[in-house]
Amino acid sequence: MAEKRDYYEVLGLKKGASEDEIKKAFRKMAMKYHPDRNPGDKTAEEKFKEVNEAYSVLSDPDKKSKYDRFGHAGVDPNGAGFGGGGFGGFGGGAGFSGFEDIFDMFGGMFGGGFGGGARQQRQANQPRKGRDLQKAITISFEEAAFGTKKTIEVNKYVQCPTCKGEGTKPGTSKKTCPKCGGSGQVTQAQKTPFGQFQSVTTCDQCGGSGKIIEEPCPDCKGSGRIRKTIKLSVEIPAGVDNESVIPIRGQGEPGYNGGPAGDLYLVISVRPHKLFSRQGDDLYLEMPISFDQAALGAELVVPTLDGKVSYKIPAGTQPGTVFRLRDKGVKRLRRDSRGDLYVKVNLEVPTKLNGKQKKAISEMSKTLTEDCYQKKGSFAEKLKEMFK
Repeated sequence: MAEKRDYYEVLGLKKGASEDEIKKAFRKMAMKYHPDRNPGDKTAEEKFKEVNEAYSVLSDPDKKSKYDRFGHAGVDPNGAGFGGGGFGGFGGGAGFSGFEDIFDMFGGMFGGGFGGGARQQRQANQPRKGRDLQKAITISFEEAAFGTKKTIEVNKYVQCPTCKGEGTKPGTSKKTCPKCGGSGQVTQAQKTPFGQFQSVTTCDQCGGSGKIIEEPCPDCKGSGRIRKTIKLSVEIPAGVDNESVIPIRGQGEPGYNGGPAGDLYLVISVRPHKLFSRQGDDLYLEMPISFDQAALGAELVVPTLDGKVSYKIPAGTQPGTVFRLRDKGVKRLRRDSRGDLYVKVNLEVPTKLNGKQKKAISEMSKTLTEDCYQKKGSFAEKLKEMFK
């Protein structure tokens, strides 16, 4: 079995990264390796699983703390049992939790009296949340700005309708495991030069649950779940942007032993707009204007996401000038306010002039003095100083 990579390395982070840095890195990596973006790519699929595993640990403060102290052993449910915090139970009113963890570490060596097998049984029987899922979805620029409702398809495990998740054939029930007697653990005695020692292990016949299925459900083969493609109607709020993640609670896969279902996370991609670019909640537009509009001033028809608006530019407007239209940007996520629209005007020089047009421009230029060109006059003065 290949050695697991460091979870921080998987997400491209350094140890000690903040919660926000972990979330940002996870979104980036999840977008990169998501199966919907890499159909049929087994390598990307494995990377995606690796990213999910890393995030599930580093996003949980308790698991992250254990991982930082003990590495993979601290969060491995099949490992040596660092999960309880090592020697943390000594003093401070923490009860016997520290002793329990130490005994779990050595339970296989010194026998069942220390409770290691009992802890494994509790882990096997306790309710556990179902697996979280992710779904990539692409929407238009306008849908991101104003919000939308989408119907998506998700292929996932759902509770088997035939056995209601029990795994047993209808009309039958689970039986007490004959090997462990329902305890979920098996005790074995072993003679050694130091005397007889006992080891406690999880029962391999029932997997620690204490129950076995003699007649499995014909549809789910005893697993209690089947794979199915379901349709969901989801609300995408106004103001989402590229790499926004929308959680849909309870729409992941079913939980175990009565545990809650996992969650579904929608990862948003937004198609670019033909005219506008976006930075946060503000929009940016570059608009060409003619020489006469810039020189004499004009009333421009400016496109916005809400439709066309009129905006008057003053005479003598210079190329590259930026005008601000308040509240014409994108609605701020889960707020009533909006960003602004910034319009940059670019002077377009006419081309393909005929003789009459050229003559008209030439006659006009003869009437313009240096006072009409402030920048040109300033540049000329600097030029004289330079070569004096």
